[in-house]
Amino acid sequence: MARWLPRSNDLTRFCQKLNRVKTLEDDMMETSFNRCLSTIDLTLLGIGGMVGSGLYVLTGTVAKEIAGPAVIVSFIIAGFASLLAALCYAEFGARVPKTGSAYMFTYVSVGEIWAFLIGWNVLLEYMIGGAAVARAWSGYLDSIFNHKIKNFTETHVGVWQVPFLAHYPDFLAAAILLVATAFISFGAKVSSWLNHVFSAISMGVILFILIMGFVLAQPKNWSTQEGGFAPYGLSGIMAGTATCFYAFVGFDVIAASSEEARNPQRAVPRAIAFSLGLATGAYILVSVVLTLMVPWHTLDPDSALADAFYRRGYAWAGFLVAAGSICAMNTVLLSNLFSLPRIVYAMAEDGLFFQVFSRVHPRTQVPVVGIVVFGLLMALLALIFDLEALVQFLSIGTLLAYTFVAASIIILRFQQQKGDVPAPAASGRPNPEPHEGPSGGELKEYESFSDKLQLVDRDKSKEQREPGQLKAAFEPYLEFLSDFYPGEVVTVAVVTLMVSAICLCSILVFGNTHLHLPTWSYSLLLVLFSLGFLLSLLLIWAHEQQHSTQTFQIPLVPLSPALSIILNIYLMLKLSYMTWLRFAIWLLLGLLVYFGYGIWHSKENLRELQPQRVSARYVVFPGGSLEERVQAVQPTSQPATGLPDTDNNDCKR
Repeated sequence: MARWLPRSNDLTRFCQKLNRVKTLEDDMMETSFNRCLSTIDLTLLGIGGMVGSGLYVLTGTVAKEIAGPAVIVSFIIAGFASLLAALCYAEFGARVPKTGSAYMFTYVSVGEIWAFLIGWNVLLEYMIGGAAVARAWSGYLDSIFNHKIKNFTETHVGVWQVPFLAHYPDFLAAAILLVATAFISFGAKVSSWLNHVFSAISMGVILFILIMGFVLAQPKNWSTQEGGFAPYGLSGIMAGTATCFYAFVGFDVIAASSEEARNPQRAVPRAIAFSLGLATGAYILVSVVLTLMVPWHTLDPDSALADAFYRRGYAWAGFLVAAGSICAMNTVLLSNLFSLPRIVYAMAEDGLFFQVFSRVHPRTQVPVVGIVVFGLLMALLALIFDLEALVQFLSIGTLLAYTFVAASIIILRFQQQKGDVPAPAASGRPNPEPHEGPSGGELKEYESFSDKLQLVDRDKSKEQREPGQLKAAFEPYLEFLSDFYPGEVVTVAVVTLMVSAICLCSILVFGNTHLHLPTWSYSLLLVLFSLGFLLSLLLIWAHEQQHSTQTFQIPLVPLSPALSIILNIYLMLKLSYMTWLRFAIWLLLGLLVYFGYGIWHSKENLRELQPQRVSARYVVFPGGSLEERVQAVQPTSQPATGLPDTDNNDCKR
């Protein structure tokens, strides 16, 4: 039996395959896409992705059933929580201006299999999200005409009584998706122009709602006679925050479009900041006027804004609200159909998904195959499936992507930049980078005895520490960490931080309900996992990080990404067990695709199979005397070749 077990070397190589990272091109601005999108284009795409039907439906639902007028506070907290995730996307979008969003960010920093699973979940998220919005669009338009479309379909086509299928086929929802797919396939400029039109109408309607709403506002609707400002207390505000958080999902379309931005280093961070700020302001102000126009407990959750104007004697305003809602849902549809094929393209371009989806149309410069195929799949979902049970699945994919992007920010920030060679700060290992000698002259570097030699003699007190190395102030206390290569300790600390966050959030969510822990063990576990989280955070902070003035960087690293991680994990654990079950099934399908196709066709796998030029690097270290010793240094890009020990022994001249 033992001979059939895999050897440790085979397991090591297999794990290395799963965790290999993407090799980025030297010129990341080179692309087969058309870089034609400005900051305004990206900002409107982000607003279109966030300000959809949620503005017209979610505000009334949360105000009446969860938080009351304190829905305003819920949106403020949710906007801040979304800002943490958005800033992570902004830094990555500026540093790695490639399409793929969370998939690409995870691939360049964490590893291949994690990136594939993130991309796989984002695919389903966009498909279900687009189909759900199309059905909502159809239902909203149908309600304006007294449900004549629904009645006609049920009469002439029939009603289905099949589990997981809709009660009737929604031809209108499928039709709007097919029309949107046709427009998206014409190119990024056409998609952007169409998004501008719908966004302009939507923002005009929102402006009308705000002006008319403040004119009709009655402060008594927040009085104690009507239940007060926060009738459900702090618990209602926090429950409303968890629901309102999903209203801001959609800014990642900006990061997914970074490969089509003219100047992504500047445009992506600005567009994310502008769009998130405007969306947060719109949600807060609409919540204010809605709860001031009519008492919060009398709101109609399905059409709160239109019903509020109707009850105040402005029935005609309901048509404007309906027009704004339809235009807002159109922008969300365009956002989903715009992002999805580009993430599929990124996965196919890397070899992890079927190669046919990496084809870019030579004239429109868009992945037309992905647009058409996934547009048809989205239309099929909207036509025949009951999506109400699947909509909650959207949250878990989004939160998982946010979590990995935040972790990727920490890992990438504490890694050396491309071209740098790892060099532990206080260990006896040599640093093969070129440095200046004591006299200020540049030392020479050689790849063989007759080709290049590098003379290293520097004062350690003046040594410039690289990202990922232990800070000088902590070296006397954590000297044992100096023997690790830069970034190794940080990576382990990030894993420990995420495990501590999962355990901490599990105790908070399930400790008193499902686990029925006694008070002493509940408190003890909270303290232990909180200490693990904080110690991991401090250990990361004790290392040097990259400081770049060329592109945007999220402030307060590692604190900001760590807060985003623990918040996202907490919200994921609040989801129902059925959501986790569906998530596990979808993950298993993804693993079948990855191990059946992706791992073998990955470009990184093909790059590893190519023969590489074997070379050895030698570094000459001047000692305190006239003696010099020559040590062979293994190339950092090649694995150990198992050379005899005599090749690595020191030679004296």
